[in-house]
Amino acid sequence: MENQKQQQALDTATFLRVRKWYLLAIATIALTIIVAQILIQQHLNLQLNDSRVINVAGRQRAFSQKLVKEALLLQTAESDTKAQERIREDLKQTLFVWKTSHAGLQNGNDSIGLPKEENKTILSLFKDLNPHHQAMVNAAETMLSEGSKPNIPADAYESQLQVLLDNEGDFLIKMDAIVNEYDALSKEKLQRLKLKEYLLLALSLLILLLEVAFIFRPLSIQIRETISKLIQSQIESDNTASKVKRLFEEKERSLQQLQELNFVIDNAALFASIRKNGTVVFISKKFMNLLGVPNVQLNSPLSEILTEDEGQQQYLREIVTSKRKNIRNEEIEITTKTGTHLWLDMSIIPMHQSSLEQSVLILCSNITERKKNQLKIEELTKQNYEERMQQKQLQASQIVEGQEEERKRIAKDIHDGIGQMLTALKFNIESINLDQKEKTKEKIAYLKTLASDLIKGVRTATFNLTPPELEDHGIFPALQKMTTELSKLTGENILFENKTEENIRFDSLAETNIYRVTQEAVNNAIKYSEANYILVTINHVDGLLSVVIDDDGKGFDPSVLDKVAKKNSEGGMGVFFMKERVNYINGRLFINSIPGEGTRVTINYKVGEAMLDNS
Repeated sequence: MENQKQQQALDTATFLRVRKWYLLAIATIALTIIVAQILIQQHLNLQLNDSRVINVAGRQRAFSQKLVKEALLLQTAESDTKAQERIREDLKQTLFVWKTSHAGLQNGNDSIGLPKEENKTILSLFKDLNPHHQAMVNAAETMLSEGSKPNIPADAYESQLQVLLDNEGDFLIKMDAIVNEYDALSKEKLQRLKLKEYLLLALSLLILLLEVAFIFRPLSIQIRETISKLIQSQIESDNTASKVKRLFEEKERSLQQLQELNFVIDNAALFASIRKNGTVVFISKKFMNLLGVPNVQLNSPLSEILTEDEGQQQYLREIVTSKRKNIRNEEIEITTKTGTHLWLDMSIIPMHQSSLEQSVLILCSNITERKKNQLKIEELTKQNYEERMQQKQLQASQIVEGQEEERKRIAKDIHDGIGQMLTALKFNIESINLDQKEKTKEKIAYLKTLASDLIKGVRTATFNLTPPELEDHGIFPALQKMTTELSKLTGENILFENKTEENIRFDSLAETNIYRVTQEAVNNAIKYSEANYILVTINHVDGLLSVVIDDDGKGFDPSVLDKVAKKNSEGGMGVFFMKERVNYINGRLFINSIPGEGTRVTINYKVGEAMLDNS
């Protein structure tokens, strides 16, 4: 009984001790949670204030630009009283909000939810910004006060507008610095809060570990699962934060690209802005200098500013006032007021304002020099074409002359050779007297010799005109026959080497031209080279037919060929015809010579479809 009471007391004591530690742990955790919640709430309140301050500070930039824009509109709307009044009211409202926000950011303003600024760095930045802000405020107030006067001159706002434009850039830059400082302070507060949160989290984890070690051992598995879920949530949170960061960076890049595009457009050299009716709103100074116009009266038609030619003016009016949705590019010629002829590459860009009225942006490039160069190129091309045509006509006449000379040579050979032998044959036959048998025998023997010479002359003439081997058996046997016959006729050492394994037939036109070019090259070597030997080598490898004519003669300077050909002398016609024949079959001709060492002529012909000769 006593043991039971002791056991019960022990259980109660254990329960009370566990409950005490449990309550202490719970109280400690609750305290840390309360402290964390208080810190979070305080930070959220501060974040709300910081967000409001950053929003108002960022809005100050937009209001400064809006102020300058409305001031510019107030100047451009000088002929429209109602528009001036409306713009003046907008300008007054913008100025009021801008001034109030500027003062509230420094001294606080309950109506717009701004606390008084205590940070010395930001106050120092505001102190540096205030002169520009005050200068812009004074300029805007002066414009508003002068705007209430009647008969305002067109340049009444020029000086104040210049003050606004001079200070706007500095204001934007320094306002950016203030916004960045606000953002840095907000991040610093967040870092401090995170540090406190981490410390409180560490304390909570320590308490939890003690509870796990001494109280909640049976619940360890569940606690580990809970911690795993927390870690997974942290990872997902980090992934989400990473995605948000990437989106923010893409947004920043897009904004930067837009700013760069605006900068390029704003700083274009030759540009103008016109209304849908073609009248000018703005035109750049460089454009006016190019056109030779010292100043431009606004609301004047752009077509009349660009050119003095009425036809050009009519065309310009049509292209700039026609309605369109896409950009149009035009290359136009204009005649300026100074009488200068210019070519402009014009881009016509339709723009839609907030009032839904269409305007047009004109971007131009001066392409006068390019056009002049194009005209020079066309003139040179035309001149080159005419020279080539004259050269072709000259070559054609030379070819005709060459053909006539060839006909005369053939006629002369037939007349002087075959004709004389036929005449002698005729006279000898007529002079035969059968009564004089001895003389008749001599004449018959002479007639036999004369007939043999006549047959040989006819065969030589026909061989020179069209060798039968070329038509019947192809280029290889024809070249072999040619070298053999020329060697017999001239007594020169003319050799032939065939490196092909089989006889191949080619297109008849190609065979004829290759044969004639080879014949001309061999004849030139016989006439001029004074060579000991002439070697004709033919080869066919991988669809390429190659004919090489080598000699060991005296050679010549290859540059002489070009000089002779340019003089169109008779000596250059042979090489000219050789090149023409090879070019006609889409082949290639190479002539290499070294004085004192010899000459090599190479003919290359890329075979399209070749046929094996089965004969």
